[in-house]
Amino acid sequence: MTVERKIIVNAAEPEETRIAVVEEGKLCEFFIERIWDRHMAGDIYKARVDTVLPGMHAAFVNLGEGRNAFLYLADAKGHKVEPNAAILVQVMRAARKGKGARVTAHISLPGRYVVLVPGGREIGVSRRIESPEERRRLRTLARQLRPKGFGLIVRTAAAGADEDLLIQDLTELMDLWRSIEQSARSQEPPCLIYKDMGLLGRILRDEVSGDISEIVVDSEEEYKEVREYIDRFCPEKPPEVSLHRGNVPIFEFYDLEKEIEEALDRKAWLPSGGYLVIDQTEAFTIIDVNTGKYVGKANLRQTVLDTNLEAASEIARQIRLRALGGIIIVDFIDMDREKDQQALLSRLGELFKGDHYRARVFGITHLGLVEMTRKRARPDARAVLSRNCPFCSGNGWVLKEDAVAMNLKRFLRKVALSSKPEAVLVEMYPNVACYVAETYLSGWEEELGLRVFIRETPEFQWAKYRLDFQGPLEQAERRVKLLQEAKVVVHSNAASEGV
Repeated sequence: MTVERKIIVNAAEPEETRIAVVEEGKLCEFFIERIWDRHMAGDIYKARVDTVLPGMHAAFVNLGEGRNAFLYLADAKGHKVEPNAAILVQVMRAARKGKGARVTAHISLPGRYVVLVPGGREIGVSRRIESPEERRRLRTLARQLRPKGFGLIVRTAAAGADEDLLIQDLTELMDLWRSIEQSARSQEPPCLIYKDMGLLGRILRDEVSGDISEIVVDSEEEYKEVREYIDRFCPEKPPEVSLHRGNVPIFEFYDLEKEIEEALDRKAWLPSGGYLVIDQTEAFTIIDVNTGKYVGKANLRQTVLDTNLEAASEIARQIRLRALGGIIIVDFIDMDREKDQQALLSRLGELFKGDHYRARVFGITHLGLVEMTRKRARPDARAVLSRNCPFCSGNGWVLKEDAVAMNLKRFLRKVALSSKPEAVLVEMYPNVACYVAETYLSGWEEELGLRVFIRETPEFQWAKYRLDFQGPLEQAERRVKLLQEAKVVVHSNAASEGV
């Protein structure tokens, strides 16, 4: 069954480009590129080897920008890897979460129909081309066209393409490689030799196929780029290309903004009323499946199987939407029968068959967990759209108000015993300041023998507090009055006001 797919391009803002891939009316993939945070994957550098780590069989190389990149020596066979040596490398995985990029010395240049591999000898055909006859035809063509000293991989888009199209694509890639070689010879490391095409160009190259029915763009310039590409590469079955001119922003018009927001939530609802809980950690991603509101129609076994199969479809979509990669562990609802387990595994295999980034399902463990991996080719949605919480520093939690209050009380007791002030003025985050003032202030003043004023400071972190003043009560009251005149909120014990 053919799935209707659309590409929606939001390029009206010069600061960033956003591209959505919509399948059957639902957002399935989301790409974003900002001018100050461009995607490096595919870029080629003349790097300088900085450090070699024999124990890790790896090296750090200087690209001339950002953190040093990580190079496995297995990805540099045939090249001299020693400190200060120059080496031509390509970014395999962009830098993320404080880690440098991962690079390889085995360069590959993707075109529309083929991938050229300088120094390689392999012949390959995309796994996503399933027809045995078409695979044989394209493999034969690749053997005939492969230049000496190069490998050649036929891409999915080549299915049905004639020899002339492949020759034209290969000729352009050979010209590009000669240009890269010339630049590498004439420049000193570290430096950028070749920058891969921008986000829109990559999406057109990698995503546009016969199942794309429409491409909608909100920028005149990018609309022309899309039109030129489609006219050149899709003359027989071109998707409809249109320019969005409405006053409503394009992503809002297609109801995509809410779906992007939901891609950052831990919880993802299933149509039946069940839900997923998705937690990303440094080592792997964990997905938990729950029946939620769904109670089924027949029996418990069927309810569990139906929920798991429905969850499998949503998990495949969420993984693509959130650009999740690496190790993924899924805790489906327990199923005792092997027949049901195999049905679930078969369903997962089908769902990931068309994924651009290779995904492998390894089966169900003794604990009932499904293990899988997916190639990590780009930063995930959370890394692109969010940052560590300034309150919890990335822990995902903050101290309860009571816990912050008790920390503050212990601090005030120490101040009262050491300096014996008449009054103190403390700065705190507004919500916590209100809670402490309403719950504890009168009791603390009586117990500690000093007046306590608490100033709301919005720029403070949740659990942070600071002693702004300690000393005579008269001075503290003058200071508080000045703050209140400046519209700063200061809490105090109302029962002590007349004292």
